[in-house]
Amino acid sequence: MTQAAIISFLETVHPYDTLSKDDLAQVAGVFDRREFAAGDEIYHIGQPLDGLYLVKRGSVEVLDPSGGLVSLLGPRNSFGERGIMRDGLAVTTARCTEETVALVLPTADFKRLIANSPAFSRFFSRGRTSEGRGADLTTQKVADLMARKPVTADPDVSIRNAAAKMRDHHVSSLGIVEDGVFQGIVTTRDMTNKVMAIGLDPNSPVAGIMTRDPVTLSPDDLGSDILHIMLERRIGHLPVVEGTRLVGMVTQTDLTRFQAVSSASLVRDAAMAETVEEMAEVTSRIPALLAQLVGSKSPHEVVTRLITDIADTVTRRLLTLAEAALGPPPVPYLWLACGSQGRQEQTGVSDQDNCLMLDDAVTPEYMPYFAALAKFVSDGLDAAGYFYCPGDMMATNPQWCQPVHVWRGYFRQWVAQPDPKAQMLASVMFDLRPIGGAVSLFRDLQDETLEFASKNSIFVAHMIANSLTHSPPLGLLRGFATIRSGEYKNHIDLKHSGVVPVTDLGRVYALIGRGTAVNTRARLLAAEDAGVVSTSGARDLIEAYDMIAEIRLENQARLIRSGRKPDNFMAPSDLSDFERSHLRDAFVVVRTMQSAIGQARGARR
Repeated sequence: MTQAAIISFLETVHPYDTLSKDDLAQVAGVFDRREFAAGDEIYHIGQPLDGLYLVKRGSVEVLDPSGGLVSLLGPRNSFGERGIMRDGLAVTTARCTEETVALVLPTADFKRLIANSPAFSRFFSRGRTSEGRGADLTTQKVADLMARKPVTADPDVSIRNAAAKMRDHHVSSLGIVEDGVFQGIVTTRDMTNKVMAIGLDPNSPVAGIMTRDPVTLSPDDLGSDILHIMLERRIGHLPVVEGTRLVGMVTQTDLTRFQAVSSASLVRDAAMAETVEEMAEVTSRIPALLAQLVGSKSPHEVVTRLITDIADTVTRRLLTLAEAALGPPPVPYLWLACGSQGRQEQTGVSDQDNCLMLDDAVTPEYMPYFAALAKFVSDGLDAAGYFYCPGDMMATNPQWCQPVHVWRGYFRQWVAQPDPKAQMLASVMFDLRPIGGAVSLFRDLQDETLEFASKNSIFVAHMIANSLTHSPPLGLLRGFATIRSGEYKNHIDLKHSGVVPVTDLGRVYALIGRGTAVNTRARLLAAEDAGVVSTSGARDLIEAYDMIAEIRLENQARLIRSGRKPDNFMAPSDLSDFERSHLRDAFVVVRTMQSAIGQARGARR
């Protein structure tokens, strides 16, 4: 091909069509033209790559590590960039299915374009950037919101001296620390209500008025956590703790430079609601919140976390109202969420998945109380828009409202006899997250279940096989395998074919690594840290998950803005060429990771 012919071709290919004439001419001059016969292997997994390939004519199939077909490429499609941008080694195998002509852009020139051209960087870099993401309270880390080092005092310091220290340091709270271990907190309100109002001796130890074991946050928590806890619990000071060490204090005053009233206002209104109708009014604003958050380019894990926080608050408020109506519980209980609420991944479309764990001291005569409590809360959630679980995975089902020893028996049975139903139930088990009640009922049970389940190789193999049942919607010639009939004909399901395959992989990684994280993205990061997945594999999968999850939310936001209810179905034609290309690449990554874990662990679909 002459340089003029290459230029003419590149002008029809994105993102080369964004280059200036001079840059395009320069790039065209470095391309290498190569011809391949049908059946020729262009490169194989692990082979060093010498550049980015662009199909001029013909057809190329891309194969995963097990030889499975993941992509069939035609003219104007590029391939090989993932290997170049990782360590220079091919991560798939490329083979011609017919006579093919490819243009090869040398690695050095490709990297130069990535560095110098925003269009190339956006097109070929799957990692998310901070472009367009405004810095607000909801997305800030707690560590970034601490205005100063915490002011502390020993527990045996007198109340008088503690008050003087607060005055001298111009603070409204003190962290009480003994031998480096955080013990509690004292605020100006404590001085007023617990000292002045009742005439307490100011020379008595400050430990006598401190709040012991208060709610705390870690430096890595989100700023939204601060607002939500403050509003729900009606407190103005939150200690920031690493392990047992106090590292900071966040107050309402510290938040004045940030504004994040939207999600916080919904949490506040839900926490103060007196009726189910008031809660339903609060949750009716969630679609608008989702559209607003997506429009501000908030990361998907922040959007879903904020939306889940609202569901958590509604649930806890319903538990409070239930106890007010039914009286105090006869024995301790714990309400847990599973599914998307358990993973803190709720979107604009959510049913309810929940259960009740009861203290082993419960007796048959107490069970009607908990049946009534479960009905009160589940009915309230349904009225608030969290519709009943189609599979009846709810605390209203007597099977899922049981003492701890019964739950322990469930878990052990599911692990020991991993039939298809047990695998499904075990998947639910690993996504449980406490919402309200006595958390201690679950803490030890979670740890012991992870330990014995991870040691059962047959169970692990079944869980891996189960994780391969949901496949990314990869087609061949048209790019995507869409739904063939019905209301959503020619659409793809971004939930069951998009995020669920990654959610399933994350759950298996957590099982293998005995990780306690429930959130999918947190599980993938933990799997990388634990060496369960290679650094490069984890990075690819996280980037793919980010893209799929964010396109899912963008689709829901688009439906909301058009006046429709959000759902999980999207027509590929609604995406730009750029978005379709990268979404398909993300699905290829997911399928590749599925193939890798299935091959490594001997699982078969």
